[in-house]
Amino acid sequence: MSNYKKTLHLPRTKFPMKANLTQNEPKILKFWQDNDIYSDMVKANEGHDRYTLHDGPPYANAHIHLGTAMNKVLKDIVVKSKNMKGLKAEYVPGWDCHGLPIEYKVGQELKEKGKTDLPPLTIRKICRDYAAKWQKIQSKEFERLGVLGTWDNPYLTMKPEYEAATTRELGNFMGEGSVVRNKKPIYWCNSCKTALAEAEVEYAPHTSPSIFVRFALRDEKVTKFLPVDPAKTYVCIWTTTPWTLPSNMAIALHKDYDYACVKVNDEFYILADKLLEDCAAKFGWESYEKLAVVKGSEFEGLKATHCFYDRDSLMVLADYVTLESGTGCVHTAPGHGPDDYMTGYRYGLEIYSPLNDEGRFLPTVEFFGGLTVDDANPKVIEKLEEVGNLLAQQKISHSYPHCWRCKKPVIYRATTQWFISMENNALRKKSLKAIDEDVQWIPAWGRGRIHNMVEMRPDWCISRQRTWGVPITALLCEDCGEAWFSKEWVLGLAEKMAQHPTGCDYWFEAPLEEIVPSDLKCPHCGGQHWKKENNILDVWFDSGTSFSAVVEQRDETVFPADLYLEGSDQHRGWFHSSLLASMGTRGKAPYKSVLTHGYVVDGEGKKMSKSVGNVVAPQEIIDKYGADILRMWVSSENYQADVRVSDDILKRLVDAYRRIRNTIRFILGNINDFDPAQHAVKAADMLPVDRYAMTLINDMHEQISKAYDDFEFHRVYHTVHNMCITELSAFYLDILKDRLYVSAANSHERRSAQTALWQIMLQFLSDIAPVVSFTAEETFSHLPEAVRPDVPTVFAMRFAMDKDYLMDEEEKNTWDTITAIRSEIQKAIEPQRKDGVVGHSLDTAITVYANEELIDILNTTDLDLRELCIVSQIHVAKLAEAPEDAYTSTEVEGLRISVAQAKGEKCQRCWVYCEELGTDAEHPDLCPRCAAVMKTEA
Repeated sequence: MSNYKKTLHLPRTKFPMKANLTQNEPKILKFWQDNDIYSDMVKANEGHDRYTLHDGPPYANAHIHLGTAMNKVLKDIVVKSKNMKGLKAEYVPGWDCHGLPIEYKVGQELKEKGKTDLPPLTIRKICRDYAAKWQKIQSKEFERLGVLGTWDNPYLTMKPEYEAATTRELGNFMGEGSVVRNKKPIYWCNSCKTALAEAEVEYAPHTSPSIFVRFALRDEKVTKFLPVDPAKTYVCIWTTTPWTLPSNMAIALHKDYDYACVKVNDEFYILADKLLEDCAAKFGWESYEKLAVVKGSEFEGLKATHCFYDRDSLMVLADYVTLESGTGCVHTAPGHGPDDYMTGYRYGLEIYSPLNDEGRFLPTVEFFGGLTVDDANPKVIEKLEEVGNLLAQQKISHSYPHCWRCKKPVIYRATTQWFISMENNALRKKSLKAIDEDVQWIPAWGRGRIHNMVEMRPDWCISRQRTWGVPITALLCEDCGEAWFSKEWVLGLAEKMAQHPTGCDYWFEAPLEEIVPSDLKCPHCGGQHWKKENNILDVWFDSGTSFSAVVEQRDETVFPADLYLEGSDQHRGWFHSSLLASMGTRGKAPYKSVLTHGYVVDGEGKKMSKSVGNVVAPQEIIDKYGADILRMWVSSENYQADVRVSDDILKRLVDAYRRIRNTIRFILGNINDFDPAQHAVKAADMLPVDRYAMTLINDMHEQISKAYDDFEFHRVYHTVHNMCITELSAFYLDILKDRLYVSAANSHERRSAQTALWQIMLQFLSDIAPVVSFTAEETFSHLPEAVRPDVPTVFAMRFAMDKDYLMDEEEKNTWDTITAIRSEIQKAIEPQRKDGVVGHSLDTAITVYANEELIDILNTTDLDLRELCIVSQIHVAKLAEAPEDAYTSTEVEGLRISVAQAKGEKCQRCWVYCEELGTDAEHPDLCPRCAAVMKTEA
């Protein structure tokens, strides 16, 4: 018996079975960098339609985490998939380099070194160096993920041209009359000593004192509608911020609510009738008499007396008063809350907020001067007990706003700040219209979320009391305190910043006489003594103007951008500020579509936390598995919800990756001697099963293409994975082994299969390249030279399967039926395999009993049913001839199957059983087919 293995055309390729991604990916990355592969990808679409994905800038202040890694990979998948489809999609990465996150870190480091009193320009330089250091680190980390872009020329919010653009946009807003300077309550961080935007506030559990307080109502007018003694009448209020009571100016009631007047002993109390029973229990009123019930509107204009100061507290009306808790009578301090402020504004109350930047009461505040708000809480309660006006107290746990950077509770504090008005120039109205009519929100619920935020938001506070950022270019009159600016003046300053080596440092360095226009007089008082405003712009204004600094300015991008893609928290952050900034000066949204993704959580769906110990760093995954596994993880999950990650999840992805890699290796190995120019079979001559396989893969390609268009990358992953397992490995490639290995090298049967595999391989590469980019590039480099397109990288390859090879719907339907019959034959064989009657399907002889319709299908020309079913013999008979014990198909009507032991002897070359073995004297242990091949290739 001869050894015929050497006569088989077994797969040959240098593409390794073992990926070794952790070792090989850095080599591929170096190839991309050394050869500027990003440019090759983009140049391949020169002259084509553009697509702009605008990068939202991460903070340059720490190593990237898994959430930022996921975000960058999602963007890379979008950019690559658009390029692979023929759109010129360029990617300009960016970084947010200003603001509190960086200045806070720098401040901590300086404090540790004992350097706490440095001049602003020195602090700005240290911040700039700090941001530059981390930007470089993060850039390398993002590149290691396989993300392609203009890494050597990113946009940085601290570059002079960017800072100039931001200043220009401030000037444009000023020219529109939208910038105002007012004293209004805003979120204030006592620790960071700065105003905060709503996007810079996080809610977390907090324990606060909950107190009920009485205010004396000595106003004689109350007797006109209530049977009370004004000397003994009180209004009951509730608050969880006792420290705000020194700033109380009013008590708000709802005009339509019923308020009860009750007598307790010889005193009279007023509170909401609906809350009376609950409050009485809290106050320890064992018995009380309800004297009357009147509407809240009756109390408007009455004067109560402050609970521990000798001053009036006006009774006012407000729609925000609720009956959910408290007393229905709301303590109102216009300097410490937005609703309180609006009420105070309506009634002409003082906007009183006697705190310094540390949240410490001014020395002039009686009883509490010098105390911080936290220290004042118990002291206020003590004072209330002392004067007899504390009705009840307890502790309450609730969700409370905290600073996003230092994580400490924040307060509302009225200070003089700069605002962009939401009403001037109909900014709110225009923005809502754009949200509803001009922008596609993915997922759709994003529209309602940002709509509600814009609809309810207050004016945009754009000033921050910090050092590291773009200055608010305005002058303050030292004689009267009023501010001055003009659009033309600000635009002129912007040009000087653009030319300055460190941008807006110009504002801080330039002498006052260079900044102030000659002979400028204050329009309010006529004074000529000026100083520079020392506040900086909100960092969200910085990043929100990136459409102006980047999308409108860079050659790689077009305004408005096609897509903004960030986490769902950016509805109140970057998406929000970008929309307001663009609508305010352009009257147009900066983006056509907005896509949001969820957060990364652990395998149990829990938030990642260092204290819990469930944080997974991107570098850990890359070092253990490789970046392509991380990229597969990103694409495998529905990122519109929170995305889970764990060792078990990653191990399952490693298994899936192996299946994909094995599929690639099989195809590469079987086209090693194929040259399309010489060997490609024409569409009319290709075997039907090969055309059918190409049709199946093309159908799946169209599903993948649509999934990319719809940003449903989990559908890309699952379609590719299923294609490898089912359509390829379990069906087509399994069928082909016999024909590829056994047939003559240059036979029509083998070249037909190779023609299909060649086109399937290139189509498959195009589909997977945006996701498993390193593996796609590695595969491309291992394509046989005759097969490889004449481009330097897989990302410059633009391939579409030749449609002439594909089946029409009718022919495909016929082959769908044939493959369904094949599947039923496999089911019929399986019990005998399990029972050990047969080992391999080639050990069997099959009889298919079918109705006339199925027989006609099975008798189609060029159908090798034996090869298709991978059996040794197969016979088709009429359904009526089926024996009683034949397998009855449940999936295909009119089909029964009998399984028997194959007849004859096994061919020693192809392993197919044959009754004609030995008929060839030269090769007695071969079947006629193999004997003929041996003679052909001798």
